[in-house]
Amino acid sequence: MSRFDNSGGGKFSGRGDGNFRRKSFARGNAPIKKKKENAPAPDPNLIRLNKYIANSGVCSRREADTYITAGNITVNGKTVTEMGFKVKRTDEVRFDGRLLNPEKKEYVLLNKPKNFITTTRDEKGRRTVMELISNASKSRLVPVGRLDRNTTGLLLFTNDGDLAKKLTHPRYGIRKIYHVELNRNLKADDFRRIEEGIMLEDGLIQVDEISYLNNAPKKEVGIEIHSGRNRIVRRIFEHLGYEVIKLDRVVFANLTKKDLPRGHWRHLTQQEVINLGMIQ
Repeated sequence: MSRFDNSGGGKFSGRGDGNFRRKSFARGNAPIKKKKENAPAPDPNLIRLNKYIANSGVCSRREADTYITAGNITVNGKTVTEMGFKVKRTDEVRFDGRLLNPEKKEYVLLNKPKNFITTTRDEKGRRTVMELISNASKSRLVPVGRLDRNTTGLLLFTNDGDLAKKLTHPRYGIRKIYHVELNRNLKADDFRRIEEGIMLEDGLIQVDEISYLNNAPKKEVGIEIHSGRNRIVRRIFEHLGYEVIKLDRVVFANLTKKDLPRGHWRHLTQQEVINLGMIQ
């Protein structure tokens, strides 16, 4: 059967008589297709508003869309709620009245001391980590994740909203290593329980590795974990009846405390920034 047979109701079937007409064209007389007009080249001076906001370190692009819809963003003094809106880099873009600057991304690593709150401001007047990096940049940097008041160690700050989102999202399982000092020696049975996984009120917690420290009492251990749950390391040991005396984050996403004294900060090297961007 010919593929043009109309008995099967195919797309080439006729009007019931089985006949259809074909157009034939002599060689060289094929219909000339209209040339599509060339689309104008995108203006390199324009950038989507949500990208502008994300580059300014406020949040990710997806979150920026939410803020735009909610009316939190003004461009040159006018509120913009249109999705896909584009701005010039010279436009004045504000988020809740604060001027944004999308140009330069910065990354600052702090070795946090005790007694500082990981927040951009504290209504109770307590000291925050922002005091420690006040001279690090003129841009508005925000902490990536958090360390509680009595936890010391590595804390990253940036105005790169997309990277900050990536480093705190559970999907990426960012590597973190802590030095833990307990009020008493960690029993071998409890050591094994942690290795096998601890069931807490919010679910099973599994560590990547736990070990006693060389040439140190059994109350000092190292623990590697990917979970980003709140106070997770303290809660593991408190669940087993231990008190955490000291908790120090010594590795965060392959960044270390090498040559970074407590209370000091430094800018990441270009290679460190590249390595963070390659995390999958």
